[in-house]
Amino acid sequence: MNGFGRLRRVIVRQPRPEDLAAWRDYGWHREPDPAEASAEHDAFRDLLEAAGADVVVATAPTPGDPDAIYAYDPTLITDAGVIALRPGKPGRRAEPEAFVVDLGAAGVSSLGAIRPPGIAEGGDMFFLDDRTLLVGLGYRTNEAGVAQLRELLDPLGIEVHTFDLPHLRGPAECLHLMSFISPLDADLAVAFPPLMPVRLLDLLRERGVELVEVPEEEFPTMGPNVLALGPRLALALDGNPETRRRLEAHGVEVRVYQGEEISRNGDGGPTCLTRPITRG
Repeated sequence: MNGFGRLRRVIVRQPRPEDLAAWRDYGWHREPDPAEASAEHDAFRDLLEAAGADVVVATAPTPGDPDAIYAYDPTLITDAGVIALRPGKPGRRAEPEAFVVDLGAAGVSSLGAIRPPGIAEGGDMFFLDDRTLLVGLGYRTNEAGVAQLRELLDPLGIEVHTFDLPHLRGPAECLHLMSFISPLDADLAVAFPPLMPVRLLDLLRERGVELVEVPEEEFPTMGPNVLALGPRLALALDGNPETRRRLEAHGVEVRVYQGEEISRNGDGGPTCLTRPITRG
């Protein structure tokens, strides 16, 4: 499953006040407003549905974990089933099992799971096409995790390419592969090249993928974190006007949502808030 086809079905998790109370332990910037977070998430889901997606809402509990609203990280979904990942952030280790339960109820079979000493988070990986998975190696995904991914994906004919991620501000702050790139079409992605590995830039160039470059001042506000609702149809966090202008100049239709609580406060953009189940 590529990362830019028309979004048909997606799973999300609503913010729960009792989980948001642990915001300090998870590195959120300030105390969240639970009512505002819920309202933002409701509006976000409405936008997904308006784009034609069937939205599955996860209900299996992940007590005391505000990051569980970032549904992209705990699993990797393939056409053959779901892989339960193993987050590098210890406080998120209960999420994969909970999401597998919800995905199972939605009819998604299990393909396998990442085991210790492997760690892997969804934000460090995306499908460039149906047979190519790109994975960032850093503080949240390690070689042992990638080795297990390869064992599960090789029989499916999926090739895994890995790239070392930069240190930036270290393990205390989350830098995923998708912190600086999001696919928008077979030949287009939005990205922040100054942080991108050279080998990744070379691969994209070889595959004919053009980059819409995010300006430096809009990288901290998640300019590169954009959800493809379909080819050249994007859902973005409101507030990055230059990135939006550049996307539209490349023929991308941009829809925006308000995410002060669910995105900026916890550093999770629209890709983080969703785990696509079916694209086509």
